[in-house]
Amino acid sequence: MLNRVEGIVLKTRDYGETNKIITLLSSETGKITAMARGAKKPASRLASVTQPFTHGSFLIQQGNGMGTIQQGEQVESYRHIRENIEATAYASFIVELIDRAVEDRTPQAAIFNLLKNSLHAISEEYDPEAIALFVEWKMLPVTGIYPTLHECANCKATDGEFAFSFQQIGFLCHRCFEIDPYIIRLTPSQVKLIRTFYTVPIDQVGKLTLKKETKMFIKKIVRTIYDEQTGIRLKSRSFLDQLERTPLLFPEKETPDQSPKSED
Repeated sequence: MLNRVEGIVLKTRDYGETNKIITLLSSETGKITAMARGAKKPASRLASVTQPFTHGSFLIQQGNGMGTIQQGEQVESYRHIRENIEATAYASFIVELIDRAVEDRTPQAAIFNLLKNSLHAISEEYDPEAIALFVEWKMLPVTGIYPTLHECANCKATDGEFAFSFQQIGFLCHRCFEIDPYIIRLTPSQVKLIRTFYTVPIDQVGKLTLKKETKMFIKKIVRTIYDEQTGIRLKSRSFLDQLERTPLLFPEKETPDQSPKSED
């Protein structure tokens, strides 16, 4: 049986001397693996379309076991991601997170669009660190974590000063601060920014420009949630942490904080 699948290559691994096993994420079929015979040969018609991050249309021969890719056509190559070490690092983090969080063969239209939009934004040279933060926040429900960010997790109030509570996995208003001695106090701008990361689609945000300190603060919160609640440990995260400690690789840009509209 032949199936036409539009998908994005999450990862590849060598199989024998000339073949690859490809993991794809598609909207209709979810995460699948397929054999690409001869794809390691430079002259193979499948060589370019089976590279990581490639968005393509694949004709897959499906039998009882793993399918075999018969043909592939490139939809978008995301060339900038392959040519820039920072873009490659954050794109690798995104695809590994999605690969780890998503179950096989379950339709994933929303996650496919999240992946496509995030890779497109990085390829268009938007801030890859900010794009990765969007993906981290938006993937929390996929891992079974639903942070309370629209109201106080304790009293349900929607007004007042807020803090983040890892105990409650969400916001607490100033009336409820005493129930968690380890809250992280938030400014109104930080509250708005976290809500933006969690709820606003990437393609509706525009070029979000944030100070390094702001991104590190928001990142610390979401990474702590992953560490304490999901158990997901990513190899690409260690690589990113190492690169971020090397300023010459990722030169700091002197830019003010901006939200999609404003941060006041």
